[in-house]
Amino acid sequence: MDGTFNENDISRVVEADRAHIWHHLFQHKPLETNDPRIIVEGKGMRVWDQKGKEHLDAVSGGVWTVNVGYGRESICKAVYNQLMKMNYFAQSAGSIPGSIFAEMLIDKMPGMSRVYYTNSGSEANEKAFKMVRQIAHKRYGGKKYKILYRDRDYHGGTLAAMSAGGQDERNVQYGPFAPGFVRVPHCMEYRKHELGLENLSGEDFGIAAANLIEEVILREDPDTVGALCLEPVTAGGGVIEAPEGYWPRVQEICRKYDILLHIDEVVCGVGRTGTEWFGYQHYGVEPDFVTMAKGVASGYAAIACMVTTERVFDMFKDDASDPLNYFRDISTFGGCTAGPAAAIENMRIIEDENLLQNCTDMGARLDANLRELMGKHKVIGDVRGKGLFQGAELVADRDTKEPVDEKLGQAVVADCMAQGVIIGVTNRSVPGKNNTLCFSPALIATADDIDRITEAVDGALGRVFG
Repeated sequence: MDGTFNENDISRVVEADRAHIWHHLFQHKPLETNDPRIIVEGKGMRVWDQKGKEHLDAVSGGVWTVNVGYGRESICKAVYNQLMKMNYFAQSAGSIPGSIFAEMLIDKMPGMSRVYYTNSGSEANEKAFKMVRQIAHKRYGGKKYKILYRDRDYHGGTLAAMSAGGQDERNVQYGPFAPGFVRVPHCMEYRKHELGLENLSGEDFGIAAANLIEEVILREDPDTVGALCLEPVTAGGGVIEAPEGYWPRVQEICRKYDILLHIDEVVCGVGRTGTEWFGYQHYGVEPDFVTMAKGVASGYAAIACMVTTERVFDMFKDDASDPLNYFRDISTFGGCTAGPAAAIENMRIIEDENLLQNCTDMGARLDANLRELMGKHKVIGDVRGKGLFQGAELVADRDTKEPVDEKLGQAVVADCMAQGVIIGVTNRSVPGKNNTLCFSPALIATADDIDRITEAVDGALGRVFG
């Protein structure tokens, strides 16, 4: 091939993909006899594949990313204009869009003050982990180095992030992992029997679930625990919102034992949960680290941020005479200006179009529609989530809460896809419990969009489960 390309020659694209692309989260054996799917165009909440079929995207690009929808000309122009002026310089120096977006971002995050740019959510979490380890050496003789993470939470695909991964199927065959990462129990009230808390509910359960974290801290020795890393709403592990009482108790525990609180907003951040810019802001907690990626620029450019407090920042400049005292780290593409340029315009769109409120309103509609389906289909055991981030757990028996075979959840997704609606399902995450349908439509979703999504699910459930 000579590198020239006619976009109408889609057969060439398909063959080039089949021959050379290694897709994410995908078993390629079926592509020996089937064509790969190529997404060729997107507008609003619709995408079109290589056959011209239109799909309503209810998962924002497949992985909770395209928050303001496809085809945003103003973001594209902002990126183009910035790249023509200055495309890249290492983050050891500053940039105009980097400075402006950092100021905009911090304005939305009272109590936070410093932004470290990087290029992926996994890497943003790695930066926080490294800071915790360096603080342990600087202030605690290396002793307070352990990082706690929660069962069912996910923090990325790099080895340290996987060491903090609470989704066992994602980790199979990739160990051994980094030492010093310790798991704490999940906070899923629907499966509270797994925690021995089946007699508790609501706030009582939330407090008790948080107390299980304290039990782990005491077992490990508080003097060895440096940080606790949590998703505000567990994403790929089943779309789990902690019950009332959980977060205040978590904050109390962290302060009691001088443990840094790291909130992973890679999925929830920048409006996904509605009303607030970040998931943690619904619960009144004051984190020491906040990491974010997917929705920061809605996928129009690669950008991730590790945001921290001035107190943490000051720990790395309290002894300038020590040549090893600062945070000795670099992220190559953290110096690319396309990301913050796109993020500035992305944030403007969310504000000007009042998308936080739309997310809240349409999230309530999605929740109500799913609960209506729950009344119709006994296979739905639980509906949960926050804003336009919802899940419906499928069970074979509501009394025992036995999960359906994960192939049946995948069959529901396939049926919806055939109807022209793209939804998700937990997969290759929690052994035996990959049974939650996932919904994360763009923040621009309309009532008609939400209704079409749930109508497709209604039809699919009827056909798959009879």
